[in-house]
Amino acid sequence: MTLIGKCLIIKGIKPVVRYQLAFKNTYLYVSFSPINGDSFVYEIEGVSSDIFYKYLERFSQYKPTELKIVVIDSAGFHSFKHCTTPENIRLIRIPPYMQELNPSEKIWQYIKQYYKNKVFATLDAVKQWRHKFTENKLKKKLVKSITQNAFF
Repeated sequence: MTLIGKCLIIKGIKPVVRYQLAFKNTYLYVSFSPINGDSFVYEIEGVSSDIFYKYLERFSQYKPTELKIVVIDSAGFHSFKHCTTPENIRLIRIPPYMQELNPSEKIWQYIKQYYKNKVFATLDAVKQWRHKFTENKLKKKLVKSITQNAFF
């Protein structure tokens, strides 16, 4: 679905944007470091506790000697009782409706500025756009500047 954004236009002229209503989707599980600007992306077709746990397992294998602190919200799929968190990952749960405490939310706000008013022919085109965007725009220095705050 097209994310429609605001635009500047001359008074009295109605803006026209292309719009597409589609229900295909993909999911990104992403971690960003406010310390060094590093990022880890795990793309998969679904959301569940099991998939979130698989993401944590994959993330723990990325730079395995590094201790990773993952800030999570209270989404249902962030809870799992039958598994233990990988040894090099610590989960910090933030209170409900406090997205400003989650560094990743700031990155999503930044990305949405560039995503608005775009129409993609296929889901693969969306994935290609996302890949090019992260390669060309989301440099480590930018990630650090967006995610750093008084809490991190």
